[in-house]
Amino acid sequence: MSKPNKEVIGSPNAPKALGPYSAGIKTESFVFLSGQTGLDPLTGNLADGGLEGQTRQCLKNLQSVLESNGLGMGNIVKTTVFLMDMGDFAKMNAIYAEFFKENPPARSTIQVAALPKGGLVEIEAIAVI
Repeated sequence: MSKPNKEVIGSPNAPKALGPYSAGIKTESFVFLSGQTGLDPLTGNLADGGLEGQTRQCLKNLQSVLESNGLGMGNIVKTTVFLMDMGDFAKMNAIYAEFFKENPPARSTIQVAALPKGGLVEIEAIAVI
């Protein structure tokens, strides 16, 4: 059986992984981006501004990984958003819309019991090349 053609990717402008996983995996046709929380890559702390600040930072982190690998937010075809409180959906959605003004990707949003470092939101994505 042959090995799959895959490449580990990341960005110097995104937080380092908090465990044994890659920021992203690039294949011939797709990029699978691990969930990004609202961690500021410079401080290692959650972004200021509550849910809105963390959502914006999640998306900036995803954007950094994509841009460091020659892609952009327009390449994203699917996201999954994990929220600590579904009551924050409208706030998250408003920030999310800033990053996907036209032809937004398919999306699922799920309420979860906990996120790393006490985060309020995490977003993962799949992009096409």
